[in-house]
Amino acid sequence: MTVFPDNAAPRRRLLVTGVGGAPGLDLAACLASAGHTVLGTDSNPLAPGLIIPGISSRIAARADSPQYKSDLRTLLAGFRPEAIISGVERELPLLIEMQDELDAAGIRTWLPSARTAAITLDKALFHEAVTAEGIPTPLTARPEDIHLLPETGGLVVKPRRGQGSKDVHYCATRRQAAVLCELVADPIVQQRIAGQEFSADCLVDRDGRTSVVLRRRLLVHGGMSMVASTFHHEKATQLVKTTLTAIGSVGPCDVQGFITDDHPVPVVITEVNHRLAAGFRLSEAAGADLVGQTLNGLFNIPVDHQRLAYRSDVHLTKYVTELSTQPRPQQPPRSHPCPTNCPSA
Repeated sequence: MTVFPDNAAPRRRLLVTGVGGAPGLDLAACLASAGHTVLGTDSNPLAPGLIIPGISSRIAARADSPQYKSDLRTLLAGFRPEAIISGVERELPLLIEMQDELDAAGIRTWLPSARTAAITLDKALFHEAVTAEGIPTPLTARPEDIHLLPETGGLVVKPRRGQGSKDVHYCATRRQAAVLCELVADPIVQQRIAGQEFSADCLVDRDGRTSVVLRRRLLVHGGMSMVASTFHHEKATQLVKTTLTAIGSVGPCDVQGFITDDHPVPVVITEVNHRLAAGFRLSEAAGADLVGQTLNGLFNIPVDHQRLAYRSDVHLTKYVTELSTQPRPQQPPRSHPCPTNCPSA
């Protein structure tokens, strides 16, 4: 395998999906600023990532649309990227189904197995899988099994296959949880954990070695860390690595959990996402070359884990700002092929 020095790292043609959300938007902007040619896609014509400077953009079908694969094929034929980096977990099963087709076209991906994707996309399956491996996680029940959860300490009702904090509700009793289950589609109920919430930016290389960057989630809006700081915690780091190994994760991952206050164990894992997290820029600011090493792994270049070391107590604050105050721009065409030298938007 080829190893490139920093000043000779190749410039790539990359398709980044889900630029309407922070992970995809920030990643597309980061890659473009590093000199890569980037095409950003999103299903929402109002997605901010479609108008950020320095990238080309296209509207594509949602992952739950029968048009998804057709739209993606059209984009690939026009843009001819070297690789796809997904910012949307729900499309992972579809990309996995297309793996052989993408490989044949010479388009690189770094995807988990179908089993691993299914586990992380379904909170009930995730609970079953990690509990079977002895990994601490909140007690979880389907609506018909609420009586198995503790009556005290608080409960959380959320969609079984949801993302971010959409339709997440907190309550105090099982009776309240039962009512909330009537309002949430395909819900689960979880024990509420008290303590310091954290995210871990992780990279699992093709040999299974994992680097972990821990971030305290100090202020969270819409499931995204708006204020965070890096920290070191040996037990949390080891439990994150154990979790990723147990479920077969590969590539960039976001692991969430709690350093607990009143739970029988000191660290609890709540979920895993197979993508870069919304707060990955903090890890980069703390010294971890997360994006660069992700590209290395994506293109089968050895991941340099020494470059994923990081400093503690680096602080990040996100805020809302104006991206454009001009008349509403013409939306990029939906699934319209790009020329080979697709210009920046």
